[in-house]
Amino acid sequence: MKIILLEDVAGKGKAGDVVKVNDGYARNMLFPRNLAVSATEANMKNLEKRKAALAAKKAQETEQAREIAEKIDNLSVTIKTKSGEGGRLFGSVTAQGIAQAVNEQHGVYVDKRKILLDAPIKTCGTHPAEIRIYPEIVATVRVLVEANE
Repeated sequence: MKIILLEDVAGKGKAGDVVKVNDGYARNMLFPRNLAVSATEANMKNLEKRKAALAAKKAQETEQAREIAEKIDNLSVTIKTKSGEGGRLFGSVTAQGIAQAVNEQHGVYVDKRKILLDAPIKTCGTHPAEIRIYPEIVATVRVLVEANE
């Protein structure tokens, strides 16, 4: 039986795939759990419409992400914090602190989970921080950490 998967099914395929499965598996497992529908002409047309709508939505999101990346790319953010001898910080500057600083200083909201740091920043100076705005779109922010006097 040919079916259209509505959600990802382990071992069978991803949402939107048209796959062939045993009749009993489809009737007893996939259909009752709303994981799939039979591959009729009407359902195939709906699938094509859904794929076109998803493609348009993804293109729009990608364009918005590019605009945000252009705003953010090569911005500089200053964070003042307490430090000891040799420029070592008491504590560290984390992704949350960077996100807050970008929002306060430039008015651009950035989710802290999108900021990629190898490790928390523990020294004064300039450090790069990557922000993954969309899966394939990354912007770089320079973080200037200064000693608070």
